[in-house]
Amino acid sequence: MRTILGICVILLLNACSMTPAKPTKINGVSFVSSRTPIDTSHVNPVISIHANYASIMPFAFVRNIEHPEVIHNRGRQMYGETRGGVKQYIETLHEQDVKIMLKPQLWVGGVFTGEIKMKDEAAWEQFETSYSNYILEYAALAETVKADIFCIGTELENFVDHRPAYWKGLIAEIRKIYKGKLTYAANWNEYTRTPFWDELDYIGIDAYFPVSNLQTPTLEDCRKGWLKYKDTIHTFSQKHNKPILFTEYGYRSVDYAGKQPWRSDRDMNQVNLEAQVNTTQALMETFWNEDWFAGGFVWKWFHNHERSGGANDSRFTPQNKPVEKVLKNWYAQY
Repeated sequence: MRTILGICVILLLNACSMTPAKPTKINGVSFVSSRTPIDTSHVNPVISIHANYASIMPFAFVRNIEHPEVIHNRGRQMYGETRGGVKQYIETLHEQDVKIMLKPQLWVGGVFTGEIKMKDEAAWEQFETSYSNYILEYAALAETVKADIFCIGTELENFVDHRPAYWKGLIAEIRKIYKGKLTYAANWNEYTRTPFWDELDYIGIDAYFPVSNLQTPTLEDCRKGWLKYKDTIHTFSQKHNKPILFTEYGYRSVDYAGKQPWRSDRDMNQVNLEAQVNTTQALMETFWNEDWFAGGFVWKWFHNHERSGGANDSRFTPQNKPVEKVLKNWYAQY
């Protein structure tokens, strides 16, 4: 009897070992800072959609696109944007086995950060020193809290174009401090000329590619819209031998959601939940099954889930909208 039982156990173990491993993706949310600490009640809704990563974003501020000082970790900022708040968020998420991308990024008074450009060499050098102080402080924190990914910048097109040597030097300095994976969040129309992908671990793209001009984009129209980009993205991944990571992705629940997905204008307020569902479903179908695609972080997720989003909300958040189920179904597969 023992012999037969032993044979059965061996056969069962062999059968299990032959079962293909379930693929994994970075199923992420862009977790918005708040004025207060978070606890497990704020993390549970993240887990409920099978998200396994959160992007934590301590914003810093620049007065205008020519101002050479980066202001960060000041007392007047929200708790979740301070160094202490960021640490508390990460530790709370880690307690629930949610992994972290730490993504410090700039805010310039409603102006696109890609337009930041100093007026002369002295200003560039001052700005670089200030930016390095900001980024290296959070790189050190990323190492302390064992963040899984650190993002070195977000949509800084002019800064990257005009100062490529600075960025390669900055990456080398970060590597001395932080031992995890690195990426940069390039805008959707910027990533092909970003010069330092070979120094990083992921090709990061904020994936606001225009995919449909329809008022209510259909699923089929969005699928066709992605055909203009998918092969180029894949080829770019192969060229650099790096996986693609959508450091941000998502659509507003408004009319024409797929036409200019980066727009957050307040006058775009005609709620269209179907548009958000179809654009998101098409993106997931296009990328989530590809082995060269690492995953992504949906824009964006607020800590107070019960009071966020909803059927009358026209913003990006998927919370308490039909698109939340789309995310949950795709994230459950990986």
